[in-house]
Amino acid sequence: MLVGPPGAGKSTVAAALAERWQLEVRDTDADVEAVAGKSVSDVFVEDGEPHFRELERRAVTTALVEHDGVLALGGGAVLHPDTRAALDGYRDAGGVVVFLDVSLAHAAPRVGLNQARPLLVGNPRAQWQALMDARRPVYEEVATVRVSTDGRRPTEVAEAIEAALCAQRVTEAGA
Repeated sequence: MLVGPPGAGKSTVAAALAERWQLEVRDTDADVEAVAGKSVSDVFVEDGEPHFRELERRAVTTALVEHDGVLALGGGAVLHPDTRAALDGYRDAGGVVVFLDVSLAHAAPRVGLNQARPLLVGNPRAQWQALMDARRPVYEEVATVRVSTDGRRPTEVAEAIEAALCAQRVTEAGA
């Protein structure tokens, strides 16, 4: 499972990992859009953030039960206490949560930092940095491992995730 801020590459890296590991890929933002019948941005604008967050919470809970492949969570999914509790259970059952970390300099070109991202309206760079400053402790709390995506192609990030998971297994085996 992949978590991280907008522009970290969660959806793209999830697809690369799924191809590499020959697993199915799922994205909770796509699940929200399918249920709502409109884009995430439209849900925010037309229905409000609380409604979006509830749809997102349900999407994560459902995906954790139904999906056994690679899962990409929306950037703010980890903010809900129920989602964090579900992630605790997922990790306790042996699941891995990877925090895809990214700097503003590398996130900016990926997301365009435009107004299509409802939480980045106004001064997108300042909003992204404030969002990341607030969320970083939560991403770190829920993550099993952290991998930076700065300056890496999705396949390189997938390789780095594999290396981090192998290193973690070696460490656990030696403990």
